[in-house]
Amino acid sequence: MNSNKSFAFYTLGCKLNFSESSTISRMFTANGFEKVDFLDGADVYVINTCSVTDHADKKCRKVVKQALKYNPNAFIAVIGCYAQLKPEEIASIPGVNIVLGASEKFNLLEHIVGFEKGTSKKVFADEIKHVNDFVPSFSIGDRTRTFLKVQDGCDYFCSFCTIPLARGKSRSDTIKNTIVSANEAVKNGVKEIVLTGVNLGDFGKNTEETFFDLIKELDNVEGIERIRISSIEPNLLTNEIIEFVADSKCFVPHFHIPLQSGSDKILKAMRRRYQRDLYAERVASIKQLMPDCCIGVDLITGFPSETEEDFLDTYRFINELDVSYLHVFTYSERDDTTALKIKEVVPGEERQRRTNMLRILSEKKRRYFYEQHLGKKMNVLFEIEHEEGMMKGFTENYIKVKTEYDPLLMNEIIEVELSKIDTDGEMLVKLPFEILI
Repeated sequence: MNSNKSFAFYTLGCKLNFSESSTISRMFTANGFEKVDFLDGADVYVINTCSVTDHADKKCRKVVKQALKYNPNAFIAVIGCYAQLKPEEIASIPGVNIVLGASEKFNLLEHIVGFEKGTSKKVFADEIKHVNDFVPSFSIGDRTRTFLKVQDGCDYFCSFCTIPLARGKSRSDTIKNTIVSANEAVKNGVKEIVLTGVNLGDFGKNTEETFFDLIKELDNVEGIERIRISSIEPNLLTNEIIEFVADSKCFVPHFHIPLQSGSDKILKAMRRRYQRDLYAERVASIKQLMPDCCIGVDLITGFPSETEEDFLDTYRFINELDVSYLHVFTYSERDDTTALKIKEVVPGEERQRRTNMLRILSEKKRRYFYEQHLGKKMNVLFEIEHEEGMMKGFTENYIKVKTEYDPLLMNEIIEVELSKIDTDGEMLVKLPFEILI
């Protein structure tokens, strides 16, 4: 395959996938490929898949079909978690040329050199136990923030989750090398770094370093204005981490802490490594030191054996917690997970009803959190993205704001007054009369 061809990415799933897609994309560009939009009929389409969201097979098939619609002769490569878990299933999708599992996705360019459309399909997906390398990644160009991958894999094996099977065991780079990546991101004009990983708090397990060691070093990197922790398990979110963030120069008051269930019975069945009292303690500690801190929560509804009382236990627990928003996932069965052995299955309609209830609660929580900040002056990092004459941004504590589009605001941190919550639930702001940049 000649290196003067065009390519396009389509990424499904988490921030980690976006980080890795951006890194692989830069490899293509460095080797003479031209990056184009998905709709532009690229010569090579790379689909980075996810195994966490529902209907992975259906989504992958649809993206492949759309890619071939824009260029019937396109070369289609599929990578990511779903590619590791179900490589042969993906290879059977009409139009797919190559499937790369976890150990080979960063070698995509080597695999497609000289490989033309019409030759036999290739599948490279080694057993996950052989995937031991850590490949650093970070996103640039798409946003004013960068997703910096600092950890990969997971050793937890929660009963509902396939991530350890898709990404392998917990591993990370050294702090020294991670700082190099952070500095490179800063050189590209990034104002905010979002630390990403499968299980961030496990950073350094293979290097005898710790996540706390990492954040202390990152806080001293010149040029970083904001650092955000994307998600961290409650049992790994120590008081020393909370106290450090509260006094940090760069780390912002925002934590996303997976809970999954507010029922101790269900947490045990999920094989989570904490109970809800610990979670409540973490929230209380954060709010005591950082009253304006934004706290996000992951929840799963309809896990096998979850009774109505178990669900209401979760609902009441969340309702009383001082948290800011919820990410609610409806449980769906995953091959090779131990949750499949639990016989008491919650009907699909009931799962969805519970999800809807928690999503409504999330909107109430978010609005209440926003209302507490009306009239306050806060710093907003404005995103390059804009629509319908508006542009958006986030405060340090993750309040989403919007204002009229102004090119001078792009990738700038501006102090604004939070003035009004609009019908979309987003915060409108008053800008200073003169913007000093």
